[in-house]
Formats: sequence, C-alpha cells, structure tokens
Amino acid sequence: MKIMIQHSSMQPIYEQIVEQIKQQVMHGELEKGTMLPSVRSLAKDLKISALTVKKAYDFLEEEGIVVTVHGKGSYIAEVSNSLFLEESRREVEEALDEAVRKGRSCGMRDEELREVFALVLEDRG
Repeated sequence: MKIMIQHSSMQPIYEQIVEQIKQQVMHGELEKGTMLPSVRSLAKDLKISALTVKKAYDFLEEEGIVVTVHGKGSYIAEVSNSLFLEESRREVEEALDEAVRKGRSCGMRDEELREVFALVLEDRG
C-alpha cells in the first residue's frame, strides 16, 4: 500500500489517507481481505501521529471500507459497487464545480456554461 502525504496541502492528513485508500480500493489495488498496516507502523512510515492514522482508519470503518478485528488488525471490507458509484459521482461533481468556478471567473454567464457543457457532451457522445 502506497500513501503519499502532502504536508503543504490544505486537506487534513487523515483525509489524504482516507482518499488514497479509497482510490486504491476503487482501482482494485487493495482487494477484500487485504490487511492494512498497523496504525503505529503506518504512522512511523509517514512520520505522522498514530492518532491521525487511527482517525483515518476509524473514518474508513464508518464508511464500510475497512473492518477492524480487535487484536488482529484492519482489513479491506467487501465493498459494494454502489459505494464506488457514489464516489465517482462525487468526483464528477467536484470537477464540474471547478469548471463552473473557472468559467465564472472568466466572466461566463450560466447560459454560456450550459452551451459549453452541451458541446462537450456532444463531442464525447
């Protein structure tokens, strides 16, 4: 499992860990039953607090991506396709939000943005 922390990012470190593990699960790099590094081990490797890693693992467990067995470790859970679909939709929404912000910063009106979106859809159609 490869995790890269960007200390200069505005995104909290635990969220960076969560997002990267989710991406690895989505892309099949981490499969059901794969054991995650221990909290202490990952914290040491990343040179961060064990509490930060614990927070990330707890969040992943709440979302049903990780299962923790007390005394044995944390494992990738059986993840449904609906979770991946929801994650993909969220990514698309973020990309569209960024595109709208860029368009508006250039002075584009909503109708112009709709026209550009329609053109892009036609090209990809």
